[in-house]
Amino acid sequence: MSSLEKKRVDKTVASEESDEIDWGGSGANQGEIKKKIQILSKNVHIDLPDPHTGSVKCSLVVGDYLYFHYGCDGQDDRGWGCGYRTIQTMASWLCHNWSPIQDKHRPPPSLPEIQQALVCMGDKPESFSCSKEWIGTFEASLVLDFFYDVPCKVVHVRGGGAELEQVAVEELHQHFQKHGSPVMMGGDRDNSSKGILGVCTGDKGSYLLVLDPHYFGGELENMELQRRAWVTWKKVSSLDHSSFYNLCMPQTGTVF
Repeated sequence: MSSLEKKRVDKTVASEESDEIDWGGSGANQGEIKKKIQILSKNVHIDLPDPHTGSVKCSLVVGDYLYFHYGCDGQDDRGWGCGYRTIQTMASWLCHNWSPIQDKHRPPPSLPEIQQALVCMGDKPESFSCSKEWIGTFEASLVLDFFYDVPCKVVHVRGGGAELEQVAVEELHQHFQKHGSPVMMGGDRDNSSKGILGVCTGDKGSYLLVLDPHYFGGELENMELQRRAWVTWKKVSSLDHSSFYNLCMPQTGTVF
């Protein structure tokens, strides 16, 4: 991808030291970008109790990230924007933690920017821009590479239940221990994109620390987000056994 193409979708942002993101959003349907300052919740899993007691193996996200969710920039993306929001959360982690990023003012891309990037790459037709089409883990890998030059490992798990326990859990342990970044998870029957912030394994099975981007409303305190289960531990065996799952894991190398 040429630098010229990247400049077509690049925008200026507030400092990475701030939780205030200056971006486009609410004017996307009219083909224009309107500036909006939004204060987002940070590190929303902190102080959430582990799902197991006793001797367990837990691997968690390392470093700061922001919680992106439906409507957080003024654009109502309910019903189709969960993949975009999870990408933004992953991008916020890269902004805060990944040292090879030289331009520390590259913000998480807005929804219009994500769509335009996919069009520029030739992954989507021109009609995709300003649409309400959802995206998944494959598009997430393209977008993070486009904006941040970060390759992603996409792991395919053919079914829920036992295969998630056998394949995904160990992949996630290795990812968080080596890379520390949030992961995106999606499937076919279970097609709601979600962020994964950790994995915990014990005698009674494994749990995933799920960050749900489907919340719509004003910003909440972290404890309230946890109480409402927008960030929560979910038992792997509770996920849809008839759905396949994909995991998008940014390959940043050892960052801490």
